[in-house]
Amino acid sequence: MGLQLYNSLTRKKEEFKPVSDGRVGIYVCGPTVYGHAHLGHAKSYVSFDILVRYMRYLGYNVTYVQNITDVGHLTDDADQGEDKIAKAAAKVHKHPMELAELYTRSYFEDMDKLNCVRPDISPRASGHIVEQIELVKTLIEKGFAYEVNGSVYFDVSKFAEYGKLSGRNVEDMLAGARVEVSAEKKHPADFALWKKAETNHIMQWPSPWGQGFPGWHLECSVMSTKYLGQPFDIHGGGMENQFPHHECEIAQAEAARGVQFVKYWLHNNMVTVDGQKMGKSLNNFITLKQVFTDSAEPKHERLSRKYDALAVRQLILNSHYRSTLDFSDEALHAAQSGYDRIKEIVKILRKRIERIESGAQTQTSTNSQKEVNDNLKNITEKFESAMNDDLNTSVALSVIFHLVDITKATLIDPTLDKNTLMAINEKFSQLGGECLGIIKKDYGKDVIDTGMISDLIKTLIEQRSAARAKMDFVASDVIRMKLDALGIILEDKPGGITTWRLK
Repeated sequence: MGLQLYNSLTRKKEEFKPVSDGRVGIYVCGPTVYGHAHLGHAKSYVSFDILVRYMRYLGYNVTYVQNITDVGHLTDDADQGEDKIAKAAAKVHKHPMELAELYTRSYFEDMDKLNCVRPDISPRASGHIVEQIELVKTLIEKGFAYEVNGSVYFDVSKFAEYGKLSGRNVEDMLAGARVEVSAEKKHPADFALWKKAETNHIMQWPSPWGQGFPGWHLECSVMSTKYLGQPFDIHGGGMENQFPHHECEIAQAEAARGVQFVKYWLHNNMVTVDGQKMGKSLNNFITLKQVFTDSAEPKHERLSRKYDALAVRQLILNSHYRSTLDFSDEALHAAQSGYDRIKEIVKILRKRIERIESGAQTQTSTNSQKEVNDNLKNITEKFESAMNDDLNTSVALSVIFHLVDITKATLIDPTLDKNTLMAINEKFSQLGGECLGIIKKDYGKDVIDTGMISDLIKTLIEQRSAARAKMDFVASDVIRMKLDALGIILEDKPGGITTWRLK
């Protein structure tokens, strides 16, 4: 079975078939940069990072576009209110673009720590004003838009398919809408393409309709098609943006060009806190800088400690991208423990390979290579099966833990040759690193090598045997418990022989 993705437009899983063979264009709605990124942002952008990574793993040439919204996103997420960035900038007495630059840098810093691949193109809304004005002019010329007092609105009654993504009926929307929302609109459901700017509005540009600024929905239609063409393959974003934002994007792009805008729409679900959406507007968010161990920002009051950025990534992978993720300190703690399990076994594995390469440990060819290769083949098949099923990362992650268990059992054999160990390491790097992004290429030099571990355990076993010979069972039990706490199980065999294994 090939890659199956849930298409929000058709409301079913579909086999992915690109517009152009071998090439994939992906556009994801990026952040509105008026504050530091929080855990809700992490879920969204890690989810689509997985999509990009897996597409590349499958061999596609991917162009990944993720915009930066630095103007036009109003406080009511539609046509009314203040510009979110301008409002935040006024509170700290900064120019809006200065604030946008600050939080754009902060955003990419956090995404880098989460090991999200950088977009190939990161267009800014303020850098595409000319193209946005041209699209508005086209929509007016084709009869889909009208100008009123320096603002331009899209006439939803002229676009028969408005509502096809969200499943909303235009007549019901018009009947249920409050007419008093704007006296300028012909219909309450019409949305702004271009807004007239008042004299005190800092972010404004000249246009055929006077000084103004673009509508939030207009920006993404322009930036996505400029770099990916129309139609393009995949448009991603948060489920909360399905309506009105993505619905309006479709209307604008398809009304202007008369062809399909996007083939596949993917929407990630949200992070919740006590069952309520995490968001800046609700003031219940936790910034990533309040979570990450290597950030100078104090930890959030809901947290008992700070966590590795890749443990946060692992927490997100534990849930499906279309499912909600309810935040808790306990869930983060469990994710950290799981991440540590994977990280430590990979570090020990790589150290073992280093010892063989340096001549510090001899290798003996065994018949285990075939058994390992069979296990790795089986693991790959299970991993790909999970990922092909609409990017089921929770199952894919469980396959990585199965690989951890196999590796533990394998490492106990001191005769394993380098090729066997390297095959296991390659599978970790490929599936856990290249695809899931939770395994680093280099963990540094902070691990005791496996030879030293074996020597240390052997010494402790000898001390325990001596204690038992003296009937000092208290000392014997203390040694056993300490090793158990380190993940090492002792097994007493007949004849006074004691062996050990990893948990």
